[in-house]
Amino acid sequence: MAEPNSIKQPHAIMVEFLFQGHITPFINFAIALASKGCTVTYVQTEFNQHLISKARAADPHEPEPESGPDIRFTTISDGFPLDFDRDLNFVEFYESILRDFPARVDEFVGKILEPNSPSFLIADSNYLWLSEVAAKYDLPAVSFWASPALRLSIGYHLELFKEKGLFSSYGDYNADIHDHIPGVKPTDVADFITYFRDLDDEMLPPILRYGIMKAHLEVRKADFILYNTVQELEIETLSALDHELPSYAVGPTNFLPHLITKVPFISRRSLKHETDCAEWLESKPPGSVLFVSFGSVAQASKQVIWEIARGIQKSRVNFVWVFHPDVVVDDGSGTHDNDLPPGFESDTVDRGLIVPWVNQCKVLSNPAVGGFLTHCGWSSILESIWFGVPMLCYPIFMDQPTNRNMVVNEWKIGINLCDEPPISGEEVARKVGRLMCSDELRCEVKKTSEIVHNAVAANGSSDRNIDRLLVDLKEKIRTKRNKDV
Repeated sequence: MAEPNSIKQPHAIMVEFLFQGHITPFINFAIALASKGCTVTYVQTEFNQHLISKARAADPHEPEPESGPDIRFTTISDGFPLDFDRDLNFVEFYESILRDFPARVDEFVGKILEPNSPSFLIADSNYLWLSEVAAKYDLPAVSFWASPALRLSIGYHLELFKEKGLFSSYGDYNADIHDHIPGVKPTDVADFITYFRDLDDEMLPPILRYGIMKAHLEVRKADFILYNTVQELEIETLSALDHELPSYAVGPTNFLPHLITKVPFISRRSLKHETDCAEWLESKPPGSVLFVSFGSVAQASKQVIWEIARGIQKSRVNFVWVFHPDVVVDDGSGTHDNDLPPGFESDTVDRGLIVPWVNQCKVLSNPAVGGFLTHCGWSSILESIWFGVPMLCYPIFMDQPTNRNMVVNEWKIGINLCDEPPISGEEVARKVGRLMCSDELRCEVKKTSEIVHNAVAANGSSDRNIDRLLVDLKEKIRTKRNKDV
């Protein structure tokens, strides 16, 4: 007979964020929790579920779902009809997400809670309502930080400085106002400030800027903060954060062993149809292909794209380039006919493959791939490390400049595409050649890959941290129950 205060495995109510780079690590963490015995109710917007279903329907080779852990999928409206263009009307859409979506989540949680169920609420850290909704229903609040711990530490401390009146905006920030941020190098702080200060409103709309910076402070209200990172890769930053915030490094969640062996279908939740590059890659020699992708959100000017294309053209390297119209900043012409320079596609037809979207892990895991030209999105970096692929770094916005610093300066598993602006095709060609021929980079990324593989192995640091989280969650739930008695 169970003891009166014993807690069975808890029920996780998980609310997915809006963008691809946040969805993949989040769903994979849901699987990790379910594989540890938790019941998971997984909530996504009706629009995202619509995109995922459409992407699957377009792939005739998509496998049928396999039986797996206890995950119950459900949807919630984001407040707009399916045919509403969320990209074209992003400001209106995101204002509503910040203003109106919390009430929908509140109502949803109230309906699905079971009496006496040991539940907790977990949401992406970019949702600002987590602590308020969790407190209303007396649930532990778990914040999932999909970026590196470094990014949170910088943003969190800078927002604390602003809150204390030490500076009013990044435009008048003076590094002399503080000695240092614990566990963070001054150069990383400078990069963070420069990019957030200098990005124009088209690249980073004010409403999104507000939400991002607000999230840095909202996390302190959570009972637990999860980082999609590896303890050994950010040991100083995480150690410093742990003195201020309840921190658990549980990543990279995409590669927890049970995801690879048991549930391959469920962990793939792409919002876009994926082109299969396997046959083309298999026709190329090992290590000869440069993979190029700037993610699903980041944009670059046509001038930058043209110089990158010219550099790839000059390098004569084989390449796969994920190129969708949204990657190029709209120049007002209303057309994407000239997004790539004239003659580029015809000149590279025998050694290049241009596709709108791919399963990035499948490409990076192919032996033909020897380098990755990346925008330094955090998920992309973790995937590249996992598969032992060195990186050519061209950060565009958000946490990408600080991510680049870790790749290039700290771990030494990549190089800068552009040392000083403006970017030129000649420099791109040189850097591509250096990347593809560097035994030193390949050696370093192999060492880093081993660290990451060990972290998610049985009894590795991330595996232990998930177990520690579940123990601490049960204790938190038990404490809440005892207070209510």
